[in-house]
Formats: sequence, C-alpha cells, structure tokens
Amino acid sequence: MRYRPEGVNFPADPLCFTGMRRLLATAVLLLAACRTAAPPALVTERQPPLVAIPPSPKVPEPRIALVLGGGAARGFAHIGVIRVLEQERIPVDLVVGTSVGSLIGALYASHKDSFELEWTAFRLERDDLFDFGLVNAVVGMGYAKGEKLERFVRESVKQRDIEQLRVPFAAVAADLNWGQTVVLDKGSVARAVRASSAIPGVFEPVEHQGKLLVDGGVVDNIPIDVAKAKGADLVIAVDIGADVGNTNIKNVVDVILQASDIMFAVNVGFRRQGADVLVQPKVGGVGMLDFTKKKDCMLAGIQAGREAVPRIRAAIDAWKARKALEARPRG
Repeated sequence: MRYRPEGVNFPADPLCFTGMRRLLATAVLLLAACRTAAPPALVTERQPPLVAIPPSPKVPEPRIALVLGGGAARGFAHIGVIRVLEQERIPVDLVVGTSVGSLIGALYASHKDSFELEWTAFRLERDDLFDFGLVNAVVGMGYAKGEKLERFVRESVKQRDIEQLRVPFAAVAADLNWGQTVVLDKGSVARAVRASSAIPGVFEPVEHQGKLLVDGGVVDNIPIDVAKAKGADLVIAVDIGADVGNTNIKNVVDVILQASDIMFAVNVGFRRQGADVLVQPKVGGVGMLDFTKKKDCMLAGIQAGREAVPRIRAAIDAWKARKALEARPRG
C-alpha cells in the first residue's frame, strides 16, 4: 500500500506523467530547431558576369618649349622667368630665341642652371657685346661688327655646336636678301647667336650658312611657330617688347633702336596669340642699351614668372587630360 501525504492530490493515472514528459521534450526540440534553422534564401535578380577593366594607359608629359623674345638689355628679364621655372620644377625641353632671347637661351641651354646663368649675366656689360667703331660706321654696314658678342658667347658656352647643348636649342635670324625666317639649329652656337642678334644698322649683317643674316626680330621677334614646328606640345613665350612711345630720341643710334622697337612690336602683336602661356615682364620702359637696370629687369621677370605659374600648371593639366581622354578605349 502506497503512502499518500495528506492534502496533496496526485493524478489517478500514472501514464499522465509520461505524457507530460513527452510534451515537454517535444517543446524543447522545437525551440532548438527554431534557433538553428537557416534563414530562407532571398530571391535576387540575375547579375551580369563581371568584366575585367583594363588599366588606363599612362599619360605622357608634354614637351614644353620656352620661347624668348628680343629686346636687347630688357632680355635680363628672361633670366628671372627661367629662375622661377627651375624653382617650380617646370621642365624646359626646348629653347627657341630671337636676338637677346637667343643669347640668354644659348647660355641656359649650355648649363641648364639658372644660378650659373644669373652669375654670367651680372658680369655682362654693354662693352662686352657692342664693339662700336667710327670707321666701321663709315665704311661698314653697322656701327658695331658683332665680333665681341660672338667671342663672349664662345667663351661662356661650354659646347661649340648647337647639337651638343644640354637642352635642344634654336636661334632665329632673318635673311636680309630675301626677307625669310632662318632657323639656326645646327653648327656654331656663337655664330648663330651673333646672327640672330644683329640689329640692322647697329650690328653688321652676318654671313652664315650661305646667307646674309640680321636680327630675327625683323621677321619674328617671338618665334612661337618655330617652337611648334620643332615638336613642342606647349609653348611658354616671354615677351619683353618695349613701350613704343619715346620722346627721347637724340641721335642716329636712337633712331635705329626706336625704329627697331616699333618693327618688333608690330610683328609680335599677332604672333604672341599662338602661345599657350604668355609671360610679359614689365620692362617696356627700359632702353635697349640700358645695362644699368639689369637687376630691375630680373626682378620683373621673377614677378611675371610667378604670376604665370598657375596658368602654366593649368595648361599642363589640360593637355594631359586631353591626352588621357584620347587614349581611352572606344565604347
């Protein structure tokens, strides 16, 4: 006989306990199944297969030409512009110059060093270039022969021939007989600079390469077209033209120089529009033979060069963007 405590009621059928245990076990299994079951798969649209995109081709750097115009003593401004380009690491791949631009350009193309260029320029005086002589003025074809200028270049430039210069270089002269532009990119550096700088009436014409040559400013004082013909992608042109107005004309040399300034200004007026970047140092009031303002001209060149740097970088970026677009595969 089983013992039953008083006050506690047990189910009459012992099988009820078994049913309850089974029910509890089933509930536990269902809860466990809910926790471990994988979520239903999401229905997505069919995606296209991935296609490998080829890398963009490398964009080349533009070939940059520095074009230096004529203007005698105002040419010291070219040195200031070159200093800025060197400081800003803007490469110069080609130099083309007329008259004093050919002189400064040859000196830079030889050394490729603005410090060396400045040092040479500060030592340069008018008598180093102009060999005026009364006899020559009477019986010759100019007040100065130009031999001093040629000797100065020969002593200052390390290389004898243009082909040997560290930077590709060309000087521009004018054929006095036929009025044609002559590009001097081979042979003697000193002779080419002398021919390019032979201001008519001031220097004697120069016989060179079978031609009678005078200052390139007669036909092209800022030879942008020459630089482009020689393969330049971008042209930085430095214009050192004079303020044409001049009431201080006292002798025949002043007449010749003033006439030259007017002639140079006229042919530069439309040619300079071809430059990608035009740099214009404020040196128009400096006389062509005034070597006392070398420092002022250099500082004006530095200021104009710095103002031009953003435009130069923008021109480079635009050229590279255009080349990148052209190189992209069609479609």
